[in-house]
Amino acid sequence: MIEIDGSQGEGGGQILRSSLSLSILTKQPIRIDNLRAKRRPPGLKAQHLAAVRAAAAISEAEVSGDALHSQSLTFAPKSCKAGEYTFPLETAGSSTLVFQTVALPLALTGEVSRLSFTGGTHNTQAPPLDFLERTYLPVLEKMGIRSRLEMKSAGFYPAGGGEWELELQGVERLNPVEFLERGPIAERRAVAYLANLSHHIGERELQQLQDRLNWSAEELAIEELPSRGPGNALVATLTVDSHQEVITGFGEKGVSSERVADAVADAIQQYQRAKVPVGIHLADQLLLPMALAGKGSFLTHDLTQHTKTNAKVIQKFLPVKIGFKKKGKKGTLVTIEANEIS
Repeated sequence: MIEIDGSQGEGGGQILRSSLSLSILTKQPIRIDNLRAKRRPPGLKAQHLAAVRAAAAISEAEVSGDALHSQSLTFAPKSCKAGEYTFPLETAGSSTLVFQTVALPLALTGEVSRLSFTGGTHNTQAPPLDFLERTYLPVLEKMGIRSRLEMKSAGFYPAGGGEWELELQGVERLNPVEFLERGPIAERRAVAYLANLSHHIGERELQQLQDRLNWSAEELAIEELPSRGPGNALVATLTVDSHQEVITGFGEKGVSSERVADAVADAIQQYQRAKVPVGIHLADQLLLPMALAGKGSFLTHDLTQHTKTNAKVIQKFLPVKIGFKKKGKKGTLVTIEANEIS
């Protein structure tokens, strides 16, 4: 049994999700203590519990400690089975993080899975569905995993209630990829998504973004999303040679539209100045599929604690070495390679 300290590094939910995925993929039982020790409150929240139960459903795992607020968990999987699954999340917690827990184990069965999700689709502390659709899933397709995603309705905090479906085509193995050069930004677009809110909110966000970045009116749009409750997300998509980067800001009570737009503009300018292909959110998500492929490399910003912690967890399960090397003032070269057998 592999024992994992949930308080290491960033001490959040990514340790849980990566450990569950890797436990299923390697068929190794795990015990995690100090779950989400650096979050307040610590322990499992509804979205983490949903990820545990989703992982157990696809692998017929024996589980203990799967309860709200639990800070210890044991998980012993059998074999992962492709199929049709529904993963409900009754709160506004992130359904995209539930997906990321089960996606690679299901894909590597080599068979087709059809998945239905409910819950949050646009959450401040998680990648939105737009990131999955435009960034993460296309990267997986480069590695051999084809998919088709359809959103039925959006889920914003606090109402939740989002619904989406995904068909995942399985593969036997992943193709190695690398992202080492960026080239110019070929296309850019920003959309202010609104659900049950005034268009004036989106107009202010886009005007501020235009004032900050000098984007044309043709690169800006407002779109209404069906949703159970009110919500707003400002989503910018930057297209480069290798992929698309998605940068998101969320409307919140007490936060002006201009401040939402400023945060997105700041992140866009940071990405442009860094001249690296991989943004900070994709950097974290690339580690596991590249490690499963046995090798890969990418150039990104300065590393987050999130990414460093994920690397440590992966190396507890897989015979790979994940290396980090500074490149220039703000860049980091990340390499994944198989450990040499002596």
